[in-house]
Amino acid sequence: MDRHGHEGHAGMAGMDHAGHGGHAGHAAHFRRLFWIMLALAIPTIAASSGFWMLFGAEHAVPDSLAWVSPLLGTVMYLWGGSPFLLGAKDEIVARRPGMMLLVALAITVAFLSSLASSIGLVGHELSFWWELALLVVIMLLGHWVEMAALAKTGDALESIASLLPDTADRIGPDGRTTTTVPVADLTPGDDVLVRPGGRIPADGRVMDGRAEVDESLITGESVPVTRRAGDRVVAGSISTDGALRVRVEATGEATTVAGIRALVQEAQSSTTPTQRLADRAAAWLFWFALGAAVLTAVVWLALGRPDDATIRTITVLVIACPHALGLAIPLVVAIASGQAARHGILIADRVALERMRQVTTVVFDKTGTLTAGSPRVDRIVPLDAEWSAPRVLAVAAALEHDSEHPIARAVRAEATATGVSVPDATDARSEASTGMTGFIAGVDAAIGGPRMLDDAGIAVPAEADGALLAGGTVLYVRYGDELVGLLRVVDTIRPESAEAVQTLRDDGVHVVMASGDTAAVSDTVAAELGITEVHAGLRPTDKSAMIAELQSRGEVVAMVGDGVNDAPALARADVGLAIGAGTDVAIDSAQIVLSGDDPRAIAAVRELSRRSYRIMTENLWWAAGYNLAAVPLAAGVLAPIGISMPMSLGAVLMSASTVIVALNAQRIRRSALTRSA
Repeated sequence: MDRHGHEGHAGMAGMDHAGHGGHAGHAAHFRRLFWIMLALAIPTIAASSGFWMLFGAEHAVPDSLAWVSPLLGTVMYLWGGSPFLLGAKDEIVARRPGMMLLVALAITVAFLSSLASSIGLVGHELSFWWELALLVVIMLLGHWVEMAALAKTGDALESIASLLPDTADRIGPDGRTTTTVPVADLTPGDDVLVRPGGRIPADGRVMDGRAEVDESLITGESVPVTRRAGDRVVAGSISTDGALRVRVEATGEATTVAGIRALVQEAQSSTTPTQRLADRAAAWLFWFALGAAVLTAVVWLALGRPDDATIRTITVLVIACPHALGLAIPLVVAIASGQAARHGILIADRVALERMRQVTTVVFDKTGTLTAGSPRVDRIVPLDAEWSAPRVLAVAAALEHDSEHPIARAVRAEATATGVSVPDATDARSEASTGMTGFIAGVDAAIGGPRMLDDAGIAVPAEADGALLAGGTVLYVRYGDELVGLLRVVDTIRPESAEAVQTLRDDGVHVVMASGDTAAVSDTVAAELGITEVHAGLRPTDKSAMIAELQSRGEVVAMVGDGVNDAPALARADVGLAIGAGTDVAIDSAQIVLSGDDPRAIAAVRELSRRSYRIMTENLWWAAGYNLAAVPLAAGVLAPIGISMPMSLGAVLMSASTVIVALNAQRIRRSALTRSA
């Protein structure tokens, strides 16, 4: 996954000089500067004799006011033009010339020419104080519009952060009394009381109580979900109808909300092939604009028209700024990432979002992805006369004590429900290809599927007959060298899975199921969902190899999974999607994280990918085509027939181009992102 930062488009250069953090701060800075410069521009223009000459009133400005335009124009150049001048310096230092340098060149030429005219070095026809004032105001307005548009892209994330409570009711050591404390004072291990209608202050696990919890700010799902003892809950979600006792597991930057913000911010700064194309085009346009400006100056000077040479050169520099081109891609991606986050779709790498539209095959893990991921133990079979079902369960629960896999939670839940005394397991660790291993009372023990038996050289027991295997997932428990029992864990297919599979197939996508479970269980689920290609009994490396084989056939593969055993496949796939928040390892390996557990979101991501790419392409064509078409007109190729472009009009058109690109990008915001196509 591409985790590299990207410096952003040329229009962003130098903006940190504004002294504000983030796009909202930049927008506020440009808004304030715009109004100040507009106030200064009015007297500057009113005191400019060149402005009144347009109306045939050459002597409208008294000689006593001749100093107003040079003085205020100089202030406007140095103050109002400072973002562009500082941005130009940064571009020169970075050796990445762009729009800031073009704008700086334009206003500097206008300023120096006007200053020379005011002190008598050149004629009055080269005085452009009113044009300079108007140019600065229009350019600031364009940047204000751009920054305001970019600032809106963070609204979804800021609204999530604003919904987090400031205080929490921490439960005291006696387990009854509560103390209201700032959320910042909570630490992992604290117990907090969440009252009906209250917001959960930190990520944690329900220790007692039952409630319908509104998690829409995280998952995008408006329907509350039931949370009871043993279930995880996330900060900011609302307990709508019941009280919960929650044990804090993560606070501050370690919470799910903080992770969402980090993922989206990282996505907005990552680089895609389309962005790299836009960056190259912007660089080409800079040299095109600079060359056109030099050629324009040379031609008009050769014609003995120094005033036209100055006006036309400034107009070319302004109108050719690749501002809209620099905004074309980042704004679309920023809005798309923000919209996706509001619906529980977190884009960790925007290359994956762009790639998703090209996916030809989607590989689904089974457990926790196509199935509900809330399995339960419905049968325990001891395989030795000295072992009872509770004893087998106790060993299994001890080994699964620290695992977050849905099956591990099912084993622990069964042990809790039946009141089994669970011993301590030492050196417990996950063996991704087999299961969990550890030591209980000094004895080597393990729990896992058929792979564990293969590795240990143990034959599948007769008790694991076909009917048992077809009914659910079978876990074998080994204690020492002896196979002491097995557990059957059953799961249900998500009600949305069939629609998700059918939607992808209707879209021309080949759907594959890859599972570490037995062929009997996998085939049963696949048949119900209409999946024709099934790979069962896979180790994590097998899943990765299967994806590599699909890729070798020219398939663009997306992998959807939720567990540790899916991590290699998620990393190997062209696009890796972790569903239902998954495990930390799965999230780290995925490029797109689906906070909810609805597999129909896969189709929604594809639609978002197509929509984003279409709008990015439109923006690129508009921005690049506009520059190429407008430069000859700005240079004065139609001047012989009486058609010329004032430099102020060039600034208006340049800003208008930026606004058009920004408005086109907003179409993503106005289009609803649905869970199913």
